[in-house]
Amino acid sequence: MQQTGPFDPATMLEAIPEPAALLSTEYRVMATNQSYRALYAGEREVIGRTCYEVSHGYSVPCDQAGESCPLKECRQSGQRQRVLHLHNTPYGDEHVDVEMMPLTDARGRLTGFLEVMHQVREARAQVSDQEGLVGRAPAFTRMLSLIHRAAPSEITVLLLGESGTGKELVARALHESSPRARAPFVTVECSGLSEGLFESELFGHERGAFTGAVSRKKGLVEAARGGTLFLDEIGEIPLSLQVKLLRLIETGSFRPVGSVEPQHADFRLVCATHRDLRQQVREGLFRQDLYYRISAFPVPLPALHERIEDLPLLTASLLQRLPGGVGVTLAAQTLDLLQHYAFPGNIRELRNILERGILLADDGVIQPEHLPQECLEIQPLPQQDLDALPLMPLDQLENRYLEQVSARFSGERRELARRLGVSERTLYRKLQRLQLGHETDSGNADAGG
Repeated sequence: MQQTGPFDPATMLEAIPEPAALLSTEYRVMATNQSYRALYAGEREVIGRTCYEVSHGYSVPCDQAGESCPLKECRQSGQRQRVLHLHNTPYGDEHVDVEMMPLTDARGRLTGFLEVMHQVREARAQVSDQEGLVGRAPAFTRMLSLIHRAAPSEITVLLLGESGTGKELVARALHESSPRARAPFVTVECSGLSEGLFESELFGHERGAFTGAVSRKKGLVEAARGGTLFLDEIGEIPLSLQVKLLRLIETGSFRPVGSVEPQHADFRLVCATHRDLRQQVREGLFRQDLYYRISAFPVPLPALHERIEDLPLLTASLLQRLPGGVGVTLAAQTLDLLQHYAFPGNIRELRNILERGILLADDGVIQPEHLPQECLEIQPLPQQDLDALPLMPLDQLENRYLEQVSARFSGERRELARRLGVSERTLYRKLQRLQLGHETDSGNADAGG
């Protein structure tokens, strides 16, 4: 952005509705608008302070604190930059979309930066009793950044993630942050659509279209008019029916069963799957042309074990939302056990665990004995046990730990490897080495006897 003529920062900033500030090349806040002061200043004076101190409470720039720094990137590229950050505000931590623009004089020399903060409505970074996305872990923030970019557009979004990761919640967040938010959000459970029901459920039918069709029925595509159509588990649609969905997407029209008149479709499409659709394409189970139609903007959803640092926030929020959960807490050891659990069922499984705990915790505190057995199979060493360990080579310590967990774990070796954070091949090699060591020790004992 080039400055031309007399420059009045106050006038320029107040013309921006979002919180905005002028920053020096040394990160200092030079001027702010009323929205910025309302969000960040409170009783504090922010002029002259660094942007990273005001918004993060950092003593060093963001890139030195493990985050991307839009000012540094803007300085290096000379171009506008955007990044999703977690900012400290008087209302607590909030996700903020930071837009940074370079300011230059008439000779093209860099004079400072314009920083504009856009509110992120798709998720919360604090405990919340409202349904919706909650998180602050890096893996969650990466997903949120993609959702926030896609929401204002009409692009088709493909959500990719394991079962239980909250794909419908993400799809709804997309819808509620889009220009179509006031129109319907309609979910289609593709796994439950048989060949006989597919057209009738999706496109509707006219009266008398088939035996039992005593009246006209509106289909889900028509119900989503003006809003968002969410196709959950799209990978489950039989190959024979995929061409009908492809035709709907390509032509933007459909024909109810029993009708000869096509109708115009008006919806934003969001799809989700836990399957590898590219592999299904290679195996001939999913149409390649349909795959390219729905995968314009893929968004990977992190599994719970990939964002385990969000567990305290998620458990507190879920307890606020679940029946009987208000006032219920987790014992410290319970939370510690859950933080070492793999959660193959992801957030859906966490919800089930908490529902069980609420019923069993008579005093309002969920204890380890209230957890399902699978959560107890691999337990961290208590602190007193760690204190009592003698000094020994690390490989011996690893061998002792492997002996204990392999003897205690009753599941498959693949699952044990996943929980230990190593490949199955690595685990096999370590266990084989451990077994050979025992055989050698046994042989030495026999020879000495």
